[in-house]
Amino acid sequence: MRIPLIIIIFIILLLTWSITLVFYHDRNVEPIDTDESKCFAPRCHSIIRIHEDEKADTAILMIHGFPSTPHVYEYSSKKMYDSGIDTYAYLMPGFGTSPDDFVKTNFTQWFDFECRRYEELKKKYKNVFVLGTSMGGLMTLKFGEKYSGTEMEPNAIITISAPIVFNSIKDRIISNKYWAFTRILNIFVKSIGANTVNGIDSEDGNEDWTGYHGLFFNQSLSLIKAEKIVRKEFNKLTCPLLSIHDTGDKTVPFKNFGIIAKENGSKDYEGRVTRMKNYSHSHHVLLLYRSSRVKLTEEIIKYMKGKIKNA
Repeated sequence: MRIPLIIIIFIILLLTWSITLVFYHDRNVEPIDTDESKCFAPRCHSIIRIHEDEKADTAILMIHGFPSTPHVYEYSSKKMYDSGIDTYAYLMPGFGTSPDDFVKTNFTQWFDFECRRYEELKKKYKNVFVLGTSMGGLMTLKFGEKYSGTEMEPNAIITISAPIVFNSIKDRIISNKYWAFTRILNIFVKSIGANTVNGIDSEDGNEDWTGYHGLFFNQSLSLIKAEKIVRKEFNKLTCPLLSIHDTGDKTVPFKNFGIIAKENGSKDYEGRVTRMKNYSHSHHVLLLYRSSRVKLTEEIIKYMKGKIKNA
């Protein structure tokens, strides 16, 4: 039995619409803030460490990933604070409270939230750095594009396990082979298997991971559309950039590191590659793991100290 040509054409067009994200945009772009009174666990809260006695002139904004919480920076923020740097790791709107809150938000709103926090820090400190992990790394790259060449430019930006491509035959990157159906599923359901997670059965510090589990369709679409936009405007990023990635990353393929290294517009770029042992975790949240966070935090602090303006 032959399938009518019109059905074949419809399926092709539907999949093309779903895969390419043509005409997709974040519908709700109204600025929102976080209500931390709704956090489902203490580890979800923002981490803010400020030197009260002797005021610091340097701060770092640390941006968590999707769909985690600032707890991934618990160790590193303390070490940076001890080195004389004020640290700010905010919980983004929709994260760390309930999946019902999360499905009402999108990348545009998360980025706007972090931009407002960043601009507040620029008014208070002589030196400001931005660091992000995973989606937070993508946001950090977008910070570079937005503020490079302006009076709001950060001293430097630091990305850890940042995605710049999701699925691309050209780049030989396939993060999820079922991606083609995500936009179609989003028509019918907001999420599947969504729940809160306050620690998991793991090792190497990953047992402290806190955030959401499940599939969040519109939020994933929003994030992946942002990746396309950031890569398209990558030449706008001219501020100092340090990019870090593990070769065995099971969440964001390591090839993303090579694309960032090759296509960013900064003349002051540094790359750092880690090669973790065969742990059961994803080799992705590098400042959370006991086996990698100590050395990486030391190297990041040293990098920032070299970018501080004393005059």
